[in-house]
Amino acid sequence: MLPELGHFALILALAMALLQAVVPLVGAATRRPLWMAFAQPMTWGQFAFLVIAYLCLTASFALDDFSVAYVANNSNSLLPWYYKLSAVWGSHEGSVLLWGLILGGWSFAVSLFSRRLPRDMLARVLAVMGWISSGFLLFILLTSNPFERVLPNVPSDGSDLNPLLQDFGLIVHPPMLYMGYVGFSVVFAFAMAALLGGRLDAAWTRWARPWTNIAWAFLTVGIALGSWWAYYELGWGGWWFWDPVENASLLPWLAGTALIHSLAVTEKRGTFKNWTVLLAIFTFSLSLLGTFLVRSGVLTSVHAFANDPSRGTFILGLLGLTVGLSLAIFAWRAPRVQSLAGFGWLSRDSLLLVNNILLVVMTVTVLLGTVYPLLLDALNLGKISVGPPYFNALFVPLTALLCLFMGLGPLARWKRMPGRELARRLALSAVLAIVIAAGLPLLYGGSFSLGVTLGLLLALWLMLSLARDVFDKTRPAHAGKAGRRGRLANLRKLTPAYWGMVLGHLGLAVTIVGVAMVSHYNVERNVRLAPGDSVDVAGYRFAMTDFRERQGPNYVADTATLEVTRPGRGGFVMQPEKRFYTASGMPMTDVALRPGLFRDLYVALGEELDNGDWSLRIQLKPFVRWLWLGALMMAAGGLLAVLDRRYRRVARRDAALRRAETPAAELNDDRVSPEISR
Repeated sequence: MLPELGHFALILALAMALLQAVVPLVGAATRRPLWMAFAQPMTWGQFAFLVIAYLCLTASFALDDFSVAYVANNSNSLLPWYYKLSAVWGSHEGSVLLWGLILGGWSFAVSLFSRRLPRDMLARVLAVMGWISSGFLLFILLTSNPFERVLPNVPSDGSDLNPLLQDFGLIVHPPMLYMGYVGFSVVFAFAMAALLGGRLDAAWTRWARPWTNIAWAFLTVGIALGSWWAYYELGWGGWWFWDPVENASLLPWLAGTALIHSLAVTEKRGTFKNWTVLLAIFTFSLSLLGTFLVRSGVLTSVHAFANDPSRGTFILGLLGLTVGLSLAIFAWRAPRVQSLAGFGWLSRDSLLLVNNILLVVMTVTVLLGTVYPLLLDALNLGKISVGPPYFNALFVPLTALLCLFMGLGPLARWKRMPGRELARRLALSAVLAIVIAAGLPLLYGGSFSLGVTLGLLLALWLMLSLARDVFDKTRPAHAGKAGRRGRLANLRKLTPAYWGMVLGHLGLAVTIVGVAMVSHYNVERNVRLAPGDSVDVAGYRFAMTDFRERQGPNYVADTATLEVTRPGRGGFVMQPEKRFYTASGMPMTDVALRPGLFRDLYVALGEELDNGDWSLRIQLKPFVRWLWLGALMMAAGGLLAVLDRRYRRVARRDAALRRAETPAAELNDDRVSPEISR
């Protein structure tokens, strides 16, 4: 009964999404307040029915209802309860349902927290999101129904969840990633609403900026969690492989980063208006492209779900329709938009423009390396492999250029700035960065390393330029005690949006330090050990003291016990495992980690050799945690910027101005029409 209830709830959600898409849009075009007011209740109703559908599928997993095909293929009676809950999105049908649920949640949030928007603007925004929801709900019902039954031949037990997904990282990684993917639909909807309303002023950017920051922060956390999961779960010890599905999440992140900065310029200076709208279109389009790559079957990856060509065709059609219609609307409205503000070649405006261009070039670089091999294969022109050498050769120099201009940006003024003044403010930062970056490899590794020096130079350049900017912004007018009090007063005046920018840029610097250090100082050895044997790696002694079989809830594990010691320091125990999942018959490596802020010890158990020996991969990975620490700092910076009260004050002011400019007869929905009153 529950699957049928969930299926019916999906049908009702689709009906409400279609009403949400059509009625408010027509109402805004014909200036009918009651029709525009239709958007909010339909949004709430759609979200409510999506929640019901999702809960029905979750209950089917919790109750081991193997008459549902999706449950039978992705669960097992021995599966721990928390993995049963995450198995809801562990494969294609459930992950798309989660996608639709999160989209409904974003629409619900917009309807609640954007009620101060002008009525016509809010109606158009929710209508655009209704169209997106309609497309994905049709996709679920026509090609990816998670509630299909396997009657009358119901299996006695399920096939089990993929062992790769039976991990905490895969409980939290997909929801975070989808929150970012789907969140960019909000800024896309705002851009389309501004185009349809014919008012591409700075107001829509002020309304859209908080939503964009939140979506970008979620996507940042999602990418970091995916990297962390691949690092400790797959057993190879790497943190990024330039896998096409990994690239699918990186593409909207790069475009979204450019969009955040472009929105800031449009709001502050009234420039880049058309460019900002284009970035909003392309960022969400790249989110849809990522959905296509993961769920179309064109890729073979541990992250990819579907292998049904009809599903890929549907998503590709939805992507083409979204991009085509949005670009057509843009071509219709954009020529009427003019930016009257100008700026000099050396200004914060121009530096942000350069950074935007670099981010777009980086996006195109990754996009070509990801899609070009697929196009050749689809056209039967041969198979080629584009791997890390291509991406590293192009992406790393572009990142270095990006960091160079990022260090200049915060210290530059809007409109124009004398070159001498900027050079004077940056001279000390540049000298300190060069000296420290050249000296640290000598102190840490005992020899000079060009790669580490360049990485540290970029990170220090970002950090020191930010420190100089904070110093200048808090400089008091007087010296002495009064001056110190003035500095503290000025420090308190800095807004959350400013501190969010500082934290985000610092996070990138921390990530660069992690990349540089772990790439050049990583120690890796493949060893052969049996109980009673020991080996020295990177100053640590690893002694295998025991080897036994352990019974897990749904697997059997071979577990090695290693006592790890270091001269002059205490020891500890590490227990890597090789697991065999009984239901699926799949083996898995469960690595042993000894984490630390400045280094990780990483041990992966390999295959059994002759004479009872086992192969092990032992790695020392310095500063690897800084990769994910920097990503979390960037995400925290994005969320911190949202807390700025200025956005709420500006939203109220903009709404009041728009109401004052609009005739009361058009937007006053408190009046009842004569037909209804009779």
